[in-house]
Amino acid sequence: MSSEEETSQTSSSPSSPPPSRSSPPPASHFIGKKEDIVRAGRVTKLVNGCRDVLVLHHQGRLHAMDMRCYHSGGALQNGDIEEFNGQMCIVCPWHKYKITLAEGEGLYQAVDDPTAKPLRTYWRSKGVKQRIHKVTEVNGDVYVTLNDSSEAVDSDVYQTERYRTVLLKAQPKPKT
Repeated sequence: MSSEEETSQTSSSPSSPPPSRSSPPPASHFIGKKEDIVRAGRVTKLVNGCRDVLVLHHQGRLHAMDMRCYHSGGALQNGDIEEFNGQMCIVCPWHKYKITLAEGEGLYQAVDDPTAKPLRTYWRSKGVKQRIHKVTEVNGDVYVTLNDSSEAVDSDVYQTERYRTVLLKAQPKPKT
C-alpha cells in the first residue's frame, strides 16, 4: 500500500491490514481532506441529506459516528476523548456518557455490592448505543460509508428530520 492510499476504519479487528484502494468505495461520501481533518481534530457533516456524522482524528486514526449522543442528543464534537478500561472513548459534554470510538458501546461503572466498603467499581458495557460509520482515506481524501445495518441503535433517534426541525430548534441557545 502506498503512503497516499490508506484505509482507516473502526473495526473489531484492528490488527488486520486495511485493503488498498485507489478510488473511494461505492456509496461513500466525501468528508474533506485528511490534512484539514487532522488540523481541526474533528469535523461534522450532514451526510446523504439524512445523517449528521462526526469524523474525528485521534492518535493517528480516523473515526466516524453519529454526531449526537445516544442518551440525550448532546453534541459529541464538543466531547473530550479519554481512555476507560483500555478503550478510547468520547465523553458526551452534556451528561458525561462514555462511548467507545471503535464500536460505539456505552460504558459505565458498575458496582457488585453497593453495601461493601470500600466500594469496588468496574467498567461494563451497555452494548452498542452509538452508530459507527466506516472511514476510508483515498489519496488524502476522507470518505464515510454510512453504517446501513437495519438493527436499530439508540443514536438513530437523533437522526430524524423531526429532531432537526422541531426538537433541536426548541433547545435553548448557549449564551455568548
